[in-house]
Amino acid sequence: MGALKLTALNKSFGAVAVLHDIQLEIADGEFVVFVGPSGCGKSTLLRIIAGLEDITSGGIEIGGRDVAALSPAERKIAMVFQSYALYPHMSVRKNLAFGLENLRFKKAEIDKRIAEAARMLAIEPYLDRKPRQLSGGQRQRVAIGRAIVREPEIFLFDEPLSNLDAALRVQTRAEITRLHRNIKTTMIYVTHDQVEAMTMADKIVVLRAGRIEQVGTPLELFDRPRNLFVAGFLGSPRMNILTGRVEEARGGEALIRVASGAVLAAKVDPGSVAAGQPVLIGIRPAHFVLAQAGLPFIVDYYESLGTETYLYGHLEHFQEKREPALLAERPQDKDTSHSGKSAQIIIHRPGHFAPEPGSRLTVMPEAGRVHVFDPASELCLSSGGTVHGC
Repeated sequence: MGALKLTALNKSFGAVAVLHDIQLEIADGEFVVFVGPSGCGKSTLLRIIAGLEDITSGGIEIGGRDVAALSPAERKIAMVFQSYALYPHMSVRKNLAFGLENLRFKKAEIDKRIAEAARMLAIEPYLDRKPRQLSGGQRQRVAIGRAIVREPEIFLFDEPLSNLDAALRVQTRAEITRLHRNIKTTMIYVTHDQVEAMTMADKIVVLRAGRIEQVGTPLELFDRPRNLFVAGFLGSPRMNILTGRVEEARGGEALIRVASGAVLAAKVDPGSVAAGQPVLIGIRPAHFVLAQAGLPFIVDYYESLGTETYLYGHLEHFQEKREPALLAERPQDKDTSHSGKSAQIIIHRPGHFAPEPGSRLTVMPEAGRVHVFDPASELCLSSGGTVHGC
């Protein structure tokens, strides 16, 4: 069975610690995506699961058995790499058969497994071709087929779509999702692309600097991010972040004045905020609506995709009224483009919408779509709320 359990797992390269106290359980048959920025440790974690890297401390179990001391071949795992790693002098059929031949499978069994993998991946017409005669998408399917024929307990994918163009990425993404639905085997998929994570995963594991920030379904992480990092990393375009200060807090609701002068009402955890406390407000681009009263938005430019439009602009008087103390740069913000320190606001509108640059619109967040964060800890203090005028 392909259940995976990581317990207090740590990894260091010499004096450099790259993974810190990883605690994670993956159920048999789940499709789990590891996502995070470059250098967060997701590929290292995948290589540890595969047995290509040793652990410094901690435990790793697959199907209830301790595999920390086992070789990659003994773990019943198949890995699909970022590069196709096909033998260029061998045919597709030979590439698929090679691993099984080394394991001394009988020819009838090898032929059966190749035929089934080729059928699932629609590569039957290419079995007698060499890799150089295939497109990038076809070669990636052959690499996946080579993993399938081994019938592993867990499939590992290390950014398998990064070498494909945009159209092929979408197509191959759908093929991998369909493959998982058909074979129902545990799959662990590494990517830095949050769109892949949101569209493919049963469960997402968000990593930063070698630590797990949050684990949950795509919608759980999108709607209820644990902290500012998760809120900013998941969602395209990024979540808009405004600075504000609590004017009044009663039970589970707070009135928060933002830099434009408007007051937002947001649901918060009881006792988590107090009057005068600085906070950060998060609103996703798709969660703004046009309104009679609310936040004064000045359009800088727009991008129309025909079926949807993105408005880029800023809140009127945002720069003049923002809180300098709140916006002081912190070390953890230097490497992130979603830290919320920009005055730019992005608003999503369905269909074609073409306001003139410099136009003034009045917008407000949808009820229940306001997220509140603590500037110091960056933890989410809850979400939801409505806007109360300017």
